[in-house]
Amino acid sequence: MELRWSGFRFQMPKLSAQDLVAGLSIAGLLLPEAVAYSSIGNLPPQAGVLALFAGLLCYGLLGSSRFAIVSATSSSAAVMAAATASMANGDPQHRMALAFGLIILSGTFFIIASIAKIGSVSEFIAKPVLRGFAFALALTITIKQFAKIVEVHSVETNFIYYVADILSQNSHWNISGIFVAIVALILLFSLARFPKIPGGLITIAIGILAGKYLHLEQYGVHLVGNMQLQLPTPGLPILAHNEWMRLGELALAMVMILYAESYSSIRTYALKHGDQTAANRDLFAFGVSNIVSGLFHGMPVGAGYSATSANEAAGAQSKLAGWCAALTVLVMVWYLLPLIELIPEPVLAAIVIHAVSHSLSLYAFKPYVVWRSDVIVVLVAITGVVIFGVLDGLLSAIAISIALMLRRIASATVSVLGRLGNSHDFISMQKHPEAKSITGVIIFRPESPMFFANAERITTEIRNGINAADTSVHSFVISLEESYDLDSSSLQALADLANLVASQQRQLLFARLKDQVQDNLDKGVALGLMPPYASGLSVDDTVAMAITKTHTAG
Repeated sequence: MELRWSGFRFQMPKLSAQDLVAGLSIAGLLLPEAVAYSSIGNLPPQAGVLALFAGLLCYGLLGSSRFAIVSATSSSAAVMAAATASMANGDPQHRMALAFGLIILSGTFFIIASIAKIGSVSEFIAKPVLRGFAFALALTITIKQFAKIVEVHSVETNFIYYVADILSQNSHWNISGIFVAIVALILLFSLARFPKIPGGLITIAIGILAGKYLHLEQYGVHLVGNMQLQLPTPGLPILAHNEWMRLGELALAMVMILYAESYSSIRTYALKHGDQTAANRDLFAFGVSNIVSGLFHGMPVGAGYSATSANEAAGAQSKLAGWCAALTVLVMVWYLLPLIELIPEPVLAAIVIHAVSHSLSLYAFKPYVVWRSDVIVVLVAITGVVIFGVLDGLLSAIAISIALMLRRIASATVSVLGRLGNSHDFISMQKHPEAKSITGVIIFRPESPMFFANAERITTEIRNGINAADTSVHSFVISLEESYDLDSSSLQALADLANLVASQQRQLLFARLKDQVQDNLDKGVALGLMPPYASGLSVDDTVAMAITKTHTAG
């Protein structure tokens, strides 16, 4: 069956045995993680389960990746907890309303991004910044789960003070909880060596048996407790206007971290299997998934790496594996809910710690040390979370990414091109001294797209080259192959340059113009900002055009 709507193509694949097996396998991972991630977000256990259904069903219908498993993620849960805690002032009901509002707004922004077709912006957060943030976030989550294991609490928000406070309460630690968590972690890491075995489910089953027959509650080990899985009536939370505005700011940060996580997972397995993905379609799918999850009181959802990799390793062939997993989880919850309520909380904490442990690997930072590149950026991202907390740490990570992008683009250089031998190729003469200049013509190429932050720098460098040229140079060519558009600042800077060259009785030509760039230059001519110009499809064509025009004029 195939449906089409507004440019989206929905094709229902045939259920294969591999999809069925994969769905059954990953259900054993998804259910424990859904319940465990609810605790990170300070939401009831059912919130993670409802988010799981929303993500698997909506993305399975609308998404493009056949391997992506869209469900609650540890990072988005931690960001949501930090964001809502800062606004709720200790009121749990208000905090839940804020959480659902944040999720719905995040979904709305995903859809807006899809409509605006910005899916081509593959990553909003620089990779070293994201890895540094993920490391610090995993460290924060681990410490907070440890506090749940030992059953002590702290009101400190600063990471360092929080750790110090937890350590200072060591006389009140629940030793039984530590023992249960250690046994659970040993099981989880041991069973992780066998991808086809649902280690999380087995660990939970053993924990339930231990809780029931060893009477762990007598030793101060708390259980999950009552879960209400009745489907709530969907609706928007009642919040003040200023709270919606504040949540809108935080939702932008949530979208960035979710998309950074999800795109990495989707892209990894698309490249591995040679699949085609559609970024704007995925943005739309994430939007619908989060809106549905928020309306039904779930959690923020994205394509987490651990679940997606487990799905691929289990042999999934289509998105129906996710639907099979959702159906399996539904059956498990429907018939085993009383048992799920008996899960010891230290076991859930161990599942969370195991899930984020891959982000604690220092091996991921080895390339930056070897390349001697971006090490400071990584350390700053880690320090931001440690000093400012999860939410402000994320915002600082985004700010660092934007600053890095602006610095790189704004510090654009301009190359002078020369011909390579007798070929039609023109390359940088600074990097390739063997390249030869063209008599009477100087060719400039900005090495970054022109925009308001670097337009003056680029044109100043070109202007200096023009002014330094001797009288034998009759033409200047600017190759704008790196620029896909021109804002008003760039257009004005190029117009000033064109007028300068015209005043010297020389000619300025452009090469390799994108359609939008040429349209903007034409508007500049029409408005009288600059004289008429000539352009060629290639640098070689433009050089030939310049020489021909000079000979004709002579």
